[in-house]
This record gives sequence, C-alpha cells and structure tokens, in this order.
Amino acid sequence: MGEVDPAFIQDPEHRPKLSIIEPEGIPLIDLSPLSSPDSISDPKAIEVLVREIGNACKNWGFFQVINHGVPLEKRKKIDTAARKFFAQPLEEKRKIRRDEKCVVGYYDTEHTKNVRDWKEVFDFLVEEPTLVPSSTEPDDKEETQWFNQWPENPPELREVLEEYSQEVEKLSLKLMGLIALSLGLPEDRFKGYFKDQTSFIRLNHYPPCPSPQLALGVGRHKDGGALTVLSQDEVGGLEVKRKTDGEWIRVRPTPNAYIINVGDIIQVWSNDKYESVEHRVMVNSEKERFSVPFFLNPAHYTEVKPLEELTNKQNPAKYRPYSWGKFLTRRKLSNFKKLKAENIQIYHFRVSDQAS
Repeated sequence: MGEVDPAFIQDPEHRPKLSIIEPEGIPLIDLSPLSSPDSISDPKAIEVLVREIGNACKNWGFFQVINHGVPLEKRKKIDTAARKFFAQPLEEKRKIRRDEKCVVGYYDTEHTKNVRDWKEVFDFLVEEPTLVPSSTEPDDKEETQWFNQWPENPPELREVLEEYSQEVEKLSLKLMGLIALSLGLPEDRFKGYFKDQTSFIRLNHYPPCPSPQLALGVGRHKDGGALTVLSQDEVGGLEVKRKTDGEWIRVRPTPNAYIINVGDIIQVWSNDKYESVEHRVMVNSEKERFSVPFFLNPAHYTEVKPLEELTNKQNPAKYRPYSWGKFLTRRKLSNFKKLKAENIQIYHFRVSDQAS
C-alpha cells in the first residue's frame, strides 16, 4: 500500500488529528477477585468489582481488564500465527477470500461508513457451523449455515485460534455475568442468549500508512454485538469518543490487558443505561499494528429488546424489538457492497416519541 488511494481518504471532519490525548481516562479493572480462593468468602471484593464494571459501562462504555485468566502463552501463539499469515503474498491470502457465500476468511477491502479501511483481516467463527437466517427479508424463516475457511499456512493457525477462542469466550461470559449483576440482575441473566452464539474472532493487520492524517485503520463506528474483548499490540492506535465532550481519546496499550467495550445489544438490553460508544483506529506511518478482537454475539434467533426488569412506566422501552440474525446478515452483506444509504443501526429501532 503505497500512495493513498482516494477510496481510503476520510472526509475532512472525520480525519484523525495527529495530536493525541492520553489521559488516565479509561478505567483499568483488576479481575483477580474472580479467581481468588477467598472470592466465595469475600463477597465484598466482588461487590466492589461489580460497581467498578457498572461505573465503567455507564461513564465510558470501555474499560481494560488485568488478571483476567487468559494465559499469556495463548495470546503469544495467536500473535505469532497472525504475523505469519499476513506476511504471505497477497495471492496466497486471497485463496480464502471471503465473499457473499462465505462471509468469513481473508478480506482487504473492508469499508466503514462507506470509506475504505487501511487494514487487512482474517475472520473465523467460534461455533462451526454457525446458524443464521438465509436472507435479510423479515418474513423469510429459512436458516443457513456459515462455515470457516482455513489457510494452508501457517498450518497451526486453526488449532491456535480454536484454543484461544475457548479462553476468551470464558472471559467474555464472566464479564457478562458481572455486567448483569451491575444492572441489578441475576448473574446468569444473559447466559441463555449465547447458547447458539454467532460470535467471531478477527485478526487485524494495519500496515504502515504513508498519510496517517488522511486515512483510518477503521473509521468511526460502534460494535453491533453484545461485547467486544480486544487484544492489541504495543503499537496502539485505538481511539474512543469520550462521552463527556466528544473528544477522541487514545487507549494506551497496557501489557497483557484486554480492552472491553459494550456493544449495541447491551445498550438496548439495558434500555440506554449503558451505551455503546464510537471508536476508531489510527494508523501509523512507520509501524505496522496487529490486534485481535473477539465479538461476543447471541444466537441468531434472539429478539433484541429492552429487558422487562429494566423498564417500567417511568422508564418505558426505548427500542422496538429487532431480530439479531437479520441485523447481522444485513451488516455482513454490506461488507461486499458500497451501500447508498447508511448501514443498519440500532437507532433505526428507537421508539419515535422518545427519540432525542
């Protein structure tokens, strides 16, 4: 990727500022009370943890976690395998290129808000096969199956990713339990939604960019699923839109931490108590960057709507119910077409008499 092709260039108001704000900002939360032998006898420590998670979800929509229980060697293996995969010639990677028939695999022409992202990716599904609707039509009840595509090289990629996905899935469900408790719900309130999950893991590679002031690795967006658990390297580049003033804040990489963010589904389930926050990725003129997000998504047949326990006469539901599977298939298909209109968003389901 040499000179910047116009397809990558952001509109002037969305171009990154190369000055970086890095305050203490994004909360860093220690999850060690979860694995401590005293956690059963020390409910206080768990209470404090639940409160910290609740405050982070409410005030930021983002937080980092340490002592999270995912073994470091599993993260190192995935990092090594990702570097090997992306270092291959383009024609090799494109042998498993994703398309409308097979929506996971390798891809290097992803668009966010109709502007091309400065990155290449490899996606894989946590459940194989993953059950989804066959079309985006609301009345079509047919299901189809999505399968993974695996490259010949590196041969260990599949095993490394499958092992890693088990660990990060465990962590994400633990976090969903803490989020449930922070909303005053039973710890297992969300568990049933993920039985036939549509979760996936992505390997991101952001090559050095000659004009980092014009392009973005990923344009501004919110995550459509429930929760994102991100591993990023020491180069950094993730920026989060601060809720208080709309400033873009750089998330400083913390060794062996995960960056967690609330997705749109939690925003709807919590009836806007917790909000999904816009974020983007800056690129670097000298260094390449790697990151590995895990997107925790519910079963396709989930009807996403504000939870009854969190709504009442004073606080009525702010969203109409929507089908997660139809939302997901529409989002996935938009990757292959430059849409005339904006992609589907949760605010399209807002109850109009409360729309702000």
